[in-house]
Amino acid sequence: MTSPTPSHLSPNASDQPRLMASTELRRRWRAGEEVALLDVREEGPYSLSHPFFAVSLPLSQIELRILDLVPRLDVPVVVYDDGEGYAARAVLRIRALGYTDVSVLDGGLSGYARHGEVFRDVNVPSKAFGELVEAIRHTPSLSADEAKALIERESNLVVLDARRFEEYRTMSIPRGVSVPGGELAFRARELAPSPDTTIIVNCAGRTRSIIGTQSLINAGLPNRIYALRNGTIGWTLAGHQVERGRTARMLERPAASYATALADAKAWAERVGVGVLDAATFARHQAEAGTRTLYCLDVRTPEEYASSHPAGFASAPGGQLVQAIDEWVGVRGARLVLFDDDGVRARMTASWLKQMGWDVSVVGPDVVAATETEIRAARRPPLPQLGEATISAEQLAADPAAWTVVDLTRSPGYKAGHIPRAHFVLASRFADDLAKLPGNGPLVLTSDDGAEAAFALAAARAVTHRELRVLSGGTRAWVAAGYALDTERHAWISPADDVYKRPYEGTDNAAEAMQAYIDWELQLVAQLANDSVSNFHVV
Repeated sequence: MTSPTPSHLSPNASDQPRLMASTELRRRWRAGEEVALLDVREEGPYSLSHPFFAVSLPLSQIELRILDLVPRLDVPVVVYDDGEGYAARAVLRIRALGYTDVSVLDGGLSGYARHGEVFRDVNVPSKAFGELVEAIRHTPSLSADEAKALIERESNLVVLDARRFEEYRTMSIPRGVSVPGGELAFRARELAPSPDTTIIVNCAGRTRSIIGTQSLINAGLPNRIYALRNGTIGWTLAGHQVERGRTARMLERPAASYATALADAKAWAERVGVGVLDAATFARHQAEAGTRTLYCLDVRTPEEYASSHPAGFASAPGGQLVQAIDEWVGVRGARLVLFDDDGVRARMTASWLKQMGWDVSVVGPDVVAATETEIRAARRPPLPQLGEATISAEQLAADPAAWTVVDLTRSPGYKAGHIPRAHFVLASRFADDLAKLPGNGPLVLTSDDGAEAAFALAAARAVTHRELRVLSGGTRAWVAAGYALDTERHAWISPADDVYKRPYEGTDNAAEAMQAYIDWELQLVAQLANDSVSNFHVV
């Protein structure tokens, strides 16, 4: 016998959400007012079409991510879908978490498209900004063929890879050294101490190459500095070989060049208008966090953050923060405070975010001490009280044929390994896809750590009469109990459109997809001009 649907998931007339017109949303963006626009479809559909400042937060991920993404409970939150019915369900789940100002975008995605541009891909504001920087600053670049020839003939040259170390390790171009983008102005002079040394900055596509190269120019380096045009995509399309498994990276703190790097970073940040907070001002920002959304972000390397960081600051390495700010910050118009312990990285990162229209300041160890060593877990609401609706890994393993396992893990994780005979189902598609499961016996919901499965139980109960249990501790508990995962046989019930495959990551991308991505980036400046909501200003 199944339990009744929780009252907070049962729509009635009083639950009908407010609507926000697209014109009002766009007015708020232009005015710099706080608002969070959340696309509650899966990431695949989101990557095909969405408004400029929309943030991807799939329906099934709301409880797992929203408290960090949208930290203030009374900030205006707007959700939308493209007619699938997710938005109304999202409103109920977001309200249940305590958010008080939640509305639905009137007309959804198609309604918005009558008033504003819709964009493909992900992290669009950052990528569009990078293209605008190149167009205005005429950032110098080399084609793959030109860069290859220079790398092969010139000994006094360094190649600085501005991506995350994990991406660099997957593939890199010859002579590349991992220096993620937020580290470049801090460390480049140590790697190229002579002004006669040529510097090539590369990434996977275009944005981090452009921003990285321009960062070094803005920071006053006198060298010849070039972006690798179109990054490793351009390198691969030109027929050149990449290297795999490289580990060369610059982690030592600069010594001889530090004073110059700091002076130049201060000068550039002051020119752009980046504020430096004293203790009283930072305390005021914290006190106002109940009425003005505040994000405190540590822009140093993940290793430094893990060693120690200020209380209340999340790890957001500077290069990735500029490249993908919507992965940390869900509220456009919010206030940002960036921390480092050197005075260079936070200033250079903030200088870009300031030009992207953010209210951003920096703070140093004279104001906040990096005394915390515990890695802060993502903020989540308490798990639902499931009572007897749980099953342990040992119970499941004792009689696996009696249960049909439903795996809600993101599709790459499911493909990498899942409980034997588990079926991949997206929680957002329960109404359609639970009925496609074989048999009519009891179901066990699992997910990576069990949290998503626990939050999804009520939605499953609303659409099936089959007995339901949640695997306590999720698939991690199954592995911890010593049971094996299946990596060979997959049972895809829902389409695996929950994760967008980036054509600039990994080594197995089709040439057509890589070329289409470059072509798309090159037209972003024109589309940005058509949309007119960005508030970008390139200094």
